[in-house]
Amino acid sequence: MTIIHLPVLLREVVELLSPKEGGVYVDATVGLGGHAELLLEKAGQTGMVVGIDRDDEALKRTAARLQSDRLILRKGSFSGMAELLHAEGIQEVDGILLDLGVSMMQLRDLQRGFSFTASEKLDMRMDQEQDISAWDVVNTYPDKELVRILREYGEEYRAARIVRWIVEARSRKTIDTCDELAALVERSIGRSGRTHPATRTFQALRIEVNQEMAELNTALQEALGLLRSGGRFCVIAYHSLEDRIVKNFIRDNARNMVLTPLVKKPVTPGLEEVRANPSSRSAKLRGAEKL
Repeated sequence: MTIIHLPVLLREVVELLSPKEGGVYVDATVGLGGHAELLLEKAGQTGMVVGIDRDDEALKRTAARLQSDRLILRKGSFSGMAELLHAEGIQEVDGILLDLGVSMMQLRDLQRGFSFTASEKLDMRMDQEQDISAWDVVNTYPDKELVRILREYGEEYRAARIVRWIVEARSRKTIDTCDELAALVERSIGRSGRTHPATRTFQALRIEVNQEMAELNTALQEALGLLRSGGRFCVIAYHSLEDRIVKNFIRDNARNMVLTPLVKKPVTPGLEEVRANPSSRSAKLRGAEKL
């Protein structure tokens, strides 16, 4: 599978992180290494980049593509970045990036079960060694919990109706594949406009499976502890719940004189980038510097 990787807001991320020669930088969601590649270049021959990801395939592809002895790649979640860095003897860093999106590699590999067009088993695990998958959530979670997940993580106002259809369907047989669930959601709420009606449901399930909100809250605290004075972190969020968490974290720590915001409003992709990479259209970039 050939993937053309287009890192989101690449120029803007580098401007905010302002990497320097000899610095130590962390791409805590390294994916296919688009941001890490430019950070390596800016850090120069005496700098270093640590790339972290839960996805074995992403780490494998990035290692093969970048091939640098100044790049350290480690498997793990971004909520555990401090432990991973300390194991490498790194106590402080100059910059940290969190890109909270799902990579195109994960979406296009239909066997990973992220896409509602796939006739593959519901999965959505970023770490394939993890136990809980989207199949487990859809087929075993209580109806009230499913409604909460769809409302909170997918901001789906029709959650109760969708869940009624899911519960009724799974009482007859398990809901096994992505396209099976997508069709069920479409039947439950109908279809209008260009966006598939299952988009919010799939987003919510992915967030639950990978515990993305809890991961983000922990990762922000870890980043704060790892940054040296004058160090910076950036976060690219793709929906309002993530962005709100980042916004509030920066605001609260700015009030406590721990952080200085780097932007007043989130940075978003320009028209040219959205045309080249439509999946970037909902991205919001925020950043802060540690005092």
